[in-house]
Amino acid sequence: MLYLFDGTENGFFTAFLQAFSDTDAHLSSGEAQLLLGQAPIAVSTDDSKAEKAKKRLLSFDSDCLRDLRILRRCGASDNEQIAFAYMRKLANEKRAVRDMLADEAVFQAVSYMRKVRLEIHHLHGFIRFMETESGALYAPVSPDHDICDLLLPHFCARFPSLPFVIHDVKRKKAAVYDGKNRYLLPLDKADVTLSCNEQAWQALWKKYYSAVNIPSRQRIKQMIGYMPRRYWAFMPEKNGSDTENPDET
Repeated sequence: MLYLFDGTENGFFTAFLQAFSDTDAHLSSGEAQLLLGQAPIAVSTDDSKAEKAKKRLLSFDSDCLRDLRILRRCGASDNEQIAFAYMRKLANEKRAVRDMLADEAVFQAVSYMRKVRLEIHHLHGFIRFMETESGALYAPVSPDHDICDLLLPHFCARFPSLPFVIHDVKRKKAAVYDGKNRYLLPLDKADVTLSCNEQAWQALWKKYYSAVNIPSRQRIKQMIGYMPRRYWAFMPEKNGSDTENPDET
């Protein structure tokens, strides 16, 4: 049976409780493929029941909500179903299960969490901020996972007094720091005017990158291993690159 909830954390736990004993249960907050003759169950969020469920699960594993929140950031279409299976395993075992990798549900959940955390780590180094005319910094990104606000702590520590925006252009949202406070806001498109200094620095950086490149000694596969191609679009040194076929070494 398909259980549809409103996408909130308490909605997830309400659906979790309702679907717990259903061995064929599937949880989703979005569109899902129904089997012939199958009717979905719309779950109404019950905050009281959800809080009790969270309290009970936390008594088994004090880090389970952290795991759930990372899992639900995963860009995989079945992330909520994987989260459900993982939390149900935790409830049945009544102890932390993240090391039980022989279990398929746990293995898949841990795999998804690793992917999310790895992308956060990657973007700490791959994000390229641009100075705007107003002096604020702007960085467009298109991550595989819903993580733009999870990048804020790292960059707030790096730029404690500088306002900046990390714009997830795929999900049309932005993580914003105004120099004091943090926000997560919807943002479809950003009309950004770069400062004169930024334009000069980008041109200089591209010139340097081109100067140190040795065409006869390129190792494209190795480059992509260190710097995945999906991040190139927003990196001045790679944007518009006509780099050779990645199958060449």
